[in-house]
Amino acid sequence: MSLAASHGFLSPTGVEIAFLLVGIVTLGAAVVTVTTKQLVHAALWLVVALGGIAVEYLLLTAEFVAWVQVLIYVGSVVVLLLFGLMLTRAPIGRSPDADSGNRPAALVVAVASAAALVWVVVDAFRTTWIDLDGPAQGSTEVSGTILFRHWVLPFEALSVLLLAALVGAIVLSRKDRAADRADGNGRKGQR
Repeated sequence: MSLAASHGFLSPTGVEIAFLLVGIVTLGAAVVTVTTKQLVHAALWLVVALGGIAVEYLLLTAEFVAWVQVLIYVGSVVVLLLFGLMLTRAPIGRSPDADSGNRPAALVVAVASAAALVWVVVDAFRTTWIDLDGPAQGSTEVSGTILFRHWVLPFEALSVLLLAALVGAIVLSRKDRAADRADGNGRKGQR
């Protein structure tokens, strides 16, 4: 008898219940991230959503991937995002510019994408069960080898993209400061 026959959908384990609850919190944080009109709040809710994904990885016994999620996404990408917001002097409070009026179209695309993703994942893993009591399936060595042999180019491209975003934020903040200084000097000369 297989593990799938020992428990079913109507008798979930504690790990499955925790996975579902963390998933609901993560989904809620993601929805708040894309619906809030305050950019800093969106970045902070993104931290909650990415942290929830890391907890999901821990519940799936993928500790290495969970810590990579925390270090790279929560630690680096969100800090870079907040740093860029501060450098470009983005509005801290409500921003009317954050709403483009395309919310209905964006909602339709988001729901269709989510439905397609859920359908594909459920169809692909319909009869697959994870044995949480058995040994870990992937070691850090195997994961690292696959990650840095086959996926090194996307990681490098992402790092160059993030560096370009940071340099762009610095250039934008320098131009604004130079314009403010020139405007301030012109006002002093007129008085």
